[in-house]
Amino acid sequence: MPIRAFLFDFDGLIIDTESASREGWAWLYRKHGFDLPEDQWATLIGTIGAPWEPMRHLEELVGAPLEQEELNELRRAHELTLLETEGLRPGISDYLAEAERRGLKRAIVSSSSNRWIDMHLARLERAVGWDAIVAANHDVARAKPRPDLYLEACDLIGVPPAEAIAFEDSPNGVRAARAAGIFCVGIPNDVTRSLGLEEADLVLDSLADLPPADLLARFP
Repeated sequence: MPIRAFLFDFDGLIIDTESASREGWAWLYRKHGFDLPEDQWATLIGTIGAPWEPMRHLEELVGAPLEQEELNELRRAHELTLLETEGLRPGISDYLAEAERRGLKRAIVSSSSNRWIDMHLARLERAVGWDAIVAANHDVARAKPRPDLYLEACDLIGVPPAEAIAFEDSPNGVRAARAAGIFCVGIPNDVTRSLGLEEADLVLDSLADLPPADLLARFP
């Protein structure tokens, strides 16, 4: 069955926001004399509403309430400074160009927010050319690993799940795509590389390792 759409996760897939996000929290923990627990942090990647909450955990370690709003502003500022030099991850521009050349639909499917996605797309000069941008926007009930966002994206672009390919960097994202019935390519980043994406249909070290024409040739 021919492929008619490419569906891209955003954070950690199109742009490596994951490293900056982890470092922002690690920086905040270090300021208070503690290390960010990597095993707990991993539960947050690619989703929202996970049981573990880093600020609450930091307060438990400190043993006193913290000025959460002020600290979050400082943390976010630190993260954005780190992200200023981040561009598209390897291979993304080639896949977007190939999709445009072949007339394939292109969509972003993310557990993040439209505001966050739009900010970075504008900075990267990639705000146009998307057929749909589907974000959870703090709605835990729709976030990955649930398939809702992917199913919504397929409905919006008019392409059934069996005729799309999803690109994901996290286990939660892979599970969401697979639960929606979409062929999923896992491309880990430095943060998710140790988590394992074996549930994906195909795992690549980098999207640049497989030309888009070669991937599409697998779907006659």
